[in-house]
Amino acid sequence: MGLRLEILLVIILVSIIVLTTMVKFSNNENTKQNKSKELEFLDTTFIEVDQEKLQAHSFATYGVRDAGVLSLEHLRYKTDNIKLLLADKGKYVQNILYLDGNVSLEETDGYTYTTEHARYNQQNETLEISSAFIARRNKNIFKGTWLLYNAYSKEVNATRMDAVFYTSEK
Repeated sequence: MGLRLEILLVIILVSIIVLTTMVKFSNNENTKQNKSKELEFLDTTFIEVDQEKLQAHSFATYGVRDAGVLSLEHLRYKTDNIKLLLADKGKYVQNILYLDGNVSLEETDGYTYTTEHARYNQQNETLEISSAFIARRNKNIFKGTWLLYNAYSKEVNATRMDAVFYTSEK
């Protein structure tokens, strides 16, 4: 009887050792999927500065940074040359901000540009509107299909223009 009990204990001990070495303690696939979302925030203000001055000021109601791409909702953006830039959605890739939905740019000189799709390059401070747009200043209105606005030099290039300008009387 004693011999059978020793054999039974050895078999149980060996089976426990084999089972524990076969068990996987972590799930690597699950941790890899969760690492893609790097940052998520609500109602956040970003202030960009360098060693000399304030570069830009922006606000978003919701944002996510995923794989190096920052997606923003209800974006408000200001610089020295841009009084206010608004968009329903924005996607920031490297130095280019892609804007979609009710895009509006109000420059410091008074012109207001509205469109549905645009992109703003932060490095050279240019706004490229790739869809139909309307630009207004006081009673002056012009419309077009494509526009490139340089905020630094305050130059505008556009295609397919339809404009109404009022001149001052002397």
